[in-house]
Amino acid sequence: MHPVLFEIGSFPLGTYGLLLAIAFFAGTALAQRQAKLDGLNPAAITDLAIAMLIAAIVGSKLLMILVDLFSGAPLREVFSLATLRAGGAIHGGIIAATAVFFWKLRKGQGLPLRITGDALVPGVALGQAIGRLGCFSAGCCYGTESHASWAATFTDPIAHAFSGTPLGIPLHPVQLYNTLANLAVMAALLLARGRRSFQGQIFALYFLVEGLGRVITETWRGDVDRGTGWLGWAWLSTGRLTGLAFMMLGLGLWLFWSRRREAAAPLKETR
Repeated sequence: MHPVLFEIGSFPLGTYGLLLAIAFFAGTALAQRQAKLDGLNPAAITDLAIAMLIAAIVGSKLLMILVDLFSGAPLREVFSLATLRAGGAIHGGIIAATAVFFWKLRKGQGLPLRITGDALVPGVALGQAIGRLGCFSAGCCYGTESHASWAATFTDPIAHAFSGTPLGIPLHPVQLYNTLANLAVMAALLLARGRRSFQGQIFALYFLVEGLGRVITETWRGDVDRGTGWLGWAWLSTGRLTGLAFMMLGLGLWLFWSRRREAAAPLKETR
């Protein structure tokens, strides 16, 4: 748990920022490999990934700010340096990135929408898995108190200053739970590629399993930024609300696209 990896003069290099960069490059590399298997242009995939990354950064911070505002946090805390440094709410980033994905491909990027989505989402899951390691290093998105043998105890005052992380208290390492969940999502998507029966199936499956995983792992989240009590239900946090919405979106896309499968354009087999 090291929020600051090292300092160069007065400039601190945050562990979260470094892992976020690694997550982007690793996720993009996997997306490019998947794109090649379906005959897509890897360079076009990279351009799309950069646009989606920018949208994800903005969207994650916007959702975090909205949650803080609805939770009644003071404006001076919502619009502060800590907010600027924070990673934000990941599902806000996914929502914004997905909107940019549909928008750019509808404009015409030389990429077919559904098969491009299939190529992208395993890389998205990999990027999320690595990004959650950054959350663990920074101390944000922390868990509830736990006395399990694998509980994590944060001690760095920087984590408390920026994220309100409880210090000296054993907590569920929910960030690592999310890393494992995202790796499982990636593995499921890669395995499912060889069994696709229609274009867009992997894209739809991502939202189904990502949403389910978030609904489950929210059980051990303890940070205030997650937001609770939506629609009058104490258990309905922001993560669970967006997770349920993701599952509905994935199911809707699955049903819609499965009825429009194109028999005249058989899918390439993955290698």
